[in-house]
Amino acid sequence: MTSPSSPERAPAAPASASARGRIAALDVIRGAALCGILFVNIAPLVHFGSDTGVLQPADLGDPSGWLQLFVQQRFFPIFSLLFGIGFALFFNSAARRSRRPRLVLLRRLLLLLAIGIPFEFLQSGSALWPYAIAGLLVLLPSTWLPRWAVAVGAAVLIVASLALTGGGITLIPGVFLLGATLTRYGIVQSIGRSRGGSVVALLAFTAASIPLAIWQAGDIRMSGFDLASGLAGFAMAGAYIALLSLLMTTRAARVLQAVFTPLGKMALTNYVAAAPLMLAAGALFDLPNSTSWTLLLSIVVGILVLQWIASTLWLRAFTQGPLEWLWRWGTWGTRGPLRRDSVRRGDMRVTERSAERADTAAWTSAPRP
Repeated sequence: MTSPSSPERAPAAPASASARGRIAALDVIRGAALCGILFVNIAPLVHFGSDTGVLQPADLGDPSGWLQLFVQQRFFPIFSLLFGIGFALFFNSAARRSRRPRLVLLRRLLLLLAIGIPFEFLQSGSALWPYAIAGLLVLLPSTWLPRWAVAVGAAVLIVASLALTGGGITLIPGVFLLGATLTRYGIVQSIGRSRGGSVVALLAFTAASIPLAIWQAGDIRMSGFDLASGLAGFAMAGAYIALLSLLMTTRAARVLQAVFTPLGKMALTNYVAAAPLMLAAGALFDLPNSTSWTLLLSIVVGILVLQWIASTLWLRAFTQGPLEWLWRWGTWGTRGPLRRDSVRRGDMRVTERSAERADTAAWTSAPRP
């Protein structure tokens, strides 16, 4: 067990402090992105329609074309941006808690790689191991760079990815750095809080999205990882983030938090757990021999509802998802409280000790007769 004086030890903090520092909109956006990613992942994972011999290119006459136009390459950049933001926020936290914050981050990324490599055998093309590799090669070194250099690096890598490959996995490093840039310039703190900034961003990204989506729709049968879909996806991802950020400044915030926050707070657990659920559904409903988009999309909705219920119930009793808790444990080398009642008991002990110290101070400083 790590000694109390160890620089990597994560100090116990009251749950209220953690809650105050958390940006609620990020959990909402993360939960929404998780939903979108499942709609993209299920068809290739279960080999939807592969045994029917009637597979067709994407077409706006069925959901395949609309998924290309509004989902594919839209939520993956959002998820990647949030990872870059989360990494930068975590680095700030680690710098306050540890004398060697980059060592903490190195352990965190290596643990993600250890999760991602075996998961790749379950879900080929998953994001976990590419995220870990990109984090090690790009995000971790960026912590030594000034923020303007990180911003320039983000722009160069994003433009190169879109121009050369049409996005996809090559977009990860640049979007990671974009997330880190937004955090280091303090822009992240405005997400879900600045109504004016959200309106401006929404108008700008929507204005860019419309002509780019029309360009992509003009040749939707060839849509995929090409320049049109990459540019349209990137612009539309920005519009989605801006829309959710704007809605978080309205009365809709409570509804959005109720729907998406449980999924977002347990994003790693839910992302990993979705793969066996989709594979089980594929076998149960014989999806390789099916061409029913209604059935396929209904399965995704059912999985998301199941995960929402499980996440909501879990978070009532526990502070984090199981994989999130294990990831934190491995990162810091100390086992933090998982059950909420343990956190409450810890807070009560801290409060009692503070009260005792206050009573002692008051007694020793009181004038003697």
